[in-house]
Amino acid sequence: MSDTQHPFELLQQLAGQCRQQAAGLPSQDEVSETWSGVGFRLAGHVMLVAMGEITEILHEPRYTALPRVKAWVRGVANVRGRLLPIVDMSRFFGVATSGGRKQRRVLVLDRDDLFVGLLVDEVLGMQHLPVSTFSTELPELEPRVRPYVIGGYQGEREALVFNFRALARDQDFLDVAI
Repeated sequence: MSDTQHPFELLQQLAGQCRQQAAGLPSQDEVSETWSGVGFRLAGHVMLVAMGEITEILHEPRYTALPRVKAWVRGVANVRGRLLPIVDMSRFFGVATSGGRKQRRVLVLDRDDLFVGLLVDEVLGMQHLPVSTFSTELPELEPRVRPYVIGGYQGEREALVFNFRALARDQDFLDVAI
Protein backbone atom coordinates (compact mmCIF):
# COMPACT_ATOMS: atom_id res chain seq x y z
CA MET A 1 0.00 0.00 0.00
CA SER A 2 1.08 3.55 -0.50
CA ASP A 3 1.76 6.11 2.24
CA THR A 4 -0.66 8.68 0.78
CA GLN A 5 -3.53 9.88 2.88
CA HIS A 6 -7.02 10.67 1.74
CA PRO A 7 -7.64 14.46 1.53
CA PHE A 8 -10.42 14.19 4.13
CA GLU A 9 -7.99 12.65 6.64
CA LEU A 10 -5.53 15.49 5.99
CA LEU A 11 -8.28 18.03 6.67
CA GLN A 12 -9.16 16.26 9.93
CA GLN A 13 -5.52 16.38 11.03
CA LEU A 14 -5.31 20.06 10.14
CA ALA A 15 -8.51 20.81 12.09
CA GLY A 16 -7.12 18.98 15.13
CA GLN A 17 -3.88 20.97 14.97
CA CYS A 18 -5.85 24.23 14.73
CA ARG A 19 -7.88 23.30 17.83
CA GLN A 20 -4.68 22.59 19.77
CA GLN A 21 -3.16 25.93 18.76
CA ALA A 22 -6.37 27.85 19.53
CA ALA A 23 -6.72 26.44 23.04
CA GLY A 24 -5.04 29.49 24.63
CA LEU A 25 -7.07 32.12 22.77
CA PRO A 26 -9.75 34.04 24.70
CA SER A 27 -13.32 33.13 23.99
CA GLN A 28 -16.07 35.62 23.28
CA ASP A 29 -18.38 35.46 26.29
CA GLU A 30 -21.18 37.63 24.98
CA VAL A 31 -22.43 37.59 21.42
CA SER A 32 -24.32 40.68 20.35
CA GLU A 33 -26.37 40.90 17.18
CA THR A 34 -25.37 43.76 14.88
CA TRP A 35 -27.10 45.69 12.11
CA SER A 36 -25.03 46.70 9.10
CA GLY A 37 -25.65 49.62 6.84
CA VAL A 38 -24.07 52.52 5.00
CA GLY A 39 -23.68 55.79 6.88
CA PHE A 40 -24.09 59.16 5.25
CA ARG A 41 -24.51 62.79 6.24
CA LEU A 42 -27.62 64.66 5.15
CA ALA A 43 -29.43 67.73 6.44
CA GLY A 44 -26.94 68.05 9.30
CA HIS A 45 -27.66 64.52 10.58
CA VAL A 46 -25.78 61.25 10.42
CA MET A 47 -28.09 58.82 8.66
CA LEU A 48 -27.97 55.13 7.88
CA VAL A 49 -29.44 53.03 5.14
CA ALA A 50 -29.68 49.24 5.11
CA MET A 51 -27.22 47.49 2.83
CA GLY A 52 -29.90 46.16 0.48
CA GLU A 53 -31.53 49.53 -0.10
CA ILE A 54 -28.88 51.01 -2.40
CA THR A 55 -27.14 49.41 -5.35
CA GLU A 56 -24.01 51.55 -5.53
CA ILE A 57 -22.27 54.71 -4.40
CA LEU A 58 -20.86 57.14 -6.96
CA HIS A 59 -18.87 60.36 -6.98
CA GLU A 60 -21.09 63.17 -8.20
CA PRO A 61 -21.20 62.53 -11.97
CA ARG A 62 -21.48 65.07 -14.74
CA TYR A 63 -25.12 65.61 -15.50
CA THR A 64 -27.29 67.49 -17.95
CA ALA A 65 -29.81 69.92 -16.50
CA LEU A 66 -33.44 69.36 -17.40
CA PRO A 67 -35.97 72.09 -18.19
CA ARG A 68 -39.23 72.47 -16.27
CA VAL A 69 -38.33 70.34 -13.27
CA LYS A 70 -38.25 71.25 -9.60
CA ALA A 71 -35.09 72.92 -8.27
CA TRP A 72 -33.98 69.82 -6.35
CA VAL A 73 -33.69 67.76 -9.56
CA ARG A 74 -30.13 68.38 -10.70
CA GLY A 75 -30.48 66.62 -14.06
CA VAL A 76 -29.66 63.28 -15.65
CA ALA A 77 -26.32 61.51 -15.91
CA ASN A 78 -25.25 58.72 -18.21
CA VAL A 79 -24.06 55.91 -15.93
CA ARG A 80 -22.91 52.85 -17.86
CA GLY A 81 -25.41 53.49 -20.63
CA ARG A 82 -28.40 54.19 -18.38
CA LEU A 83 -29.88 57.61 -17.73
CA LEU A 84 -29.73 58.26 -14.00
CA PRO A 85 -31.80 61.15 -12.65
CA ILE A 86 -29.81 63.03 -9.98
CA VAL A 87 -31.80 64.42 -7.04
CA ASP A 88 -30.21 66.79 -4.52
CA MET A 89 -31.60 65.55 -1.22
CA SER A 90 -30.57 68.69 0.70
CA ARG A 91 -32.60 70.83 -1.67
CA PHE A 92 -35.49 68.34 -1.56
CA PHE A 93 -35.60 68.75 2.22
CA GLY A 94 -35.07 72.52 2.00
CA VAL A 95 -31.89 72.55 4.09
CA ALA A 96 -28.39 73.85 3.44
CA THR A 97 -25.69 71.50 2.21
CA SER A 98 -23.23 70.74 5.00
CA GLY A 99 -20.28 69.42 2.98
CA GLY A 100 -18.02 70.48 0.18
CA ARG A 101 -18.40 69.27 -3.38
CA LYS A 102 -15.55 66.75 -3.02
CA GLN A 103 -17.32 64.95 -0.16
CA ARG A 104 -20.71 64.74 -1.89
CA ARG A 105 -21.75 61.31 -3.17
CA VAL A 106 -24.65 59.78 -5.06
CA LEU A 107 -26.49 56.83 -3.55
CA VAL A 108 -28.10 54.87 -6.38
CA LEU A 109 -31.56 53.51 -5.67
CA ASP A 110 -32.65 50.85 -8.18
CA ARG A 111 -35.75 49.00 -7.08
CA ASP A 112 -39.05 48.21 -8.70
CA ASP A 113 -39.66 50.94 -11.31
CA LEU A 114 -37.47 53.57 -9.65
CA PHE A 115 -33.88 54.23 -10.78
CA VAL A 116 -32.54 57.41 -9.23
CA GLY A 117 -29.34 58.88 -7.81
CA LEU A 118 -29.69 60.61 -4.45
CA LEU A 119 -27.06 63.28 -3.86
CA VAL A 120 -26.02 63.37 -0.18
CA ASP A 121 -23.50 65.55 1.67
CA GLU A 122 -21.02 62.79 2.51
CA VAL A 123 -20.80 59.00 2.73
CA LEU A 124 -19.32 57.72 5.99
CA GLY A 125 -18.85 54.10 4.94
CA MET A 126 -20.00 50.83 6.46
CA GLN A 127 -21.50 51.03 9.93
CA HIS A 128 -21.99 48.02 12.22
CA LEU A 129 -24.19 48.83 15.20
CA PRO A 130 -25.58 46.71 18.05
CA VAL A 131 -29.25 45.97 17.46
CA SER A 132 -29.91 46.60 21.16
CA THR A 133 -29.18 50.34 20.70
CA PHE A 134 -31.98 50.86 18.15
CA SER A 135 -34.87 53.10 19.19
CA THR A 136 -37.96 54.35 17.38
CA GLU A 137 -37.97 57.53 19.47
CA LEU A 138 -36.73 60.35 17.29
CA PRO A 139 -34.97 63.60 18.17
CA GLU A 140 -36.18 66.95 16.92
CA LEU A 141 -36.09 66.76 13.14
CA GLU A 142 -37.09 69.10 10.37
CA PRO A 143 -40.75 68.36 9.56
CA ARG A 144 -39.81 67.62 5.95
CA VAL A 145 -37.26 64.93 7.00
CA ARG A 146 -39.31 63.18 9.72
CA PRO A 147 -41.53 60.98 7.45
CA TYR A 148 -38.44 59.28 6.03
CA VAL A 149 -36.78 58.36 9.32
CA ILE A 150 -37.91 55.15 11.04
CA GLY A 151 -35.68 55.23 14.10
CA GLY A 152 -32.12 55.61 15.22
CA TYR A 153 -29.14 54.01 16.90
CA GLN A 154 -27.88 55.54 20.12
CA GLY A 155 -24.19 55.52 20.97
CA GLU A 156 -21.23 57.86 20.76
CA ARG A 157 -23.17 59.72 18.15
CA GLU A 158 -26.78 59.31 17.13
CA ALA A 159 -27.42 57.82 13.70
CA LEU A 160 -30.88 57.93 12.13
CA VAL A 161 -32.20 55.13 9.90
CA PHE A 162 -33.44 56.56 6.60
CA ASN A 163 -36.29 54.76 4.84
CA PHE A 164 -35.75 54.93 1.08
CA ARG A 165 -38.90 52.90 0.50
CA ALA A 166 -40.98 55.69 2.03
CA LEU A 167 -39.19 58.16 -0.25
CA ALA A 168 -39.85 55.97 -3.30
CA ARG A 169 -43.59 55.92 -2.49
CA ASP A 170 -43.86 59.66 -1.79
CA GLN A 171 -45.84 61.43 -4.50
CA ASP A 172 -44.03 64.74 -3.80
CA PHE A 173 -40.74 63.01 -4.60
CA LEU A 174 -42.08 61.26 -7.70
CA ASP A 175 -43.71 64.40 -9.14
CA VAL A 176 -40.69 66.32 -10.45
CA ALA A 177 -42.34 68.49 -13.11
CA ILE A 178 -43.07 72.16 -12.44
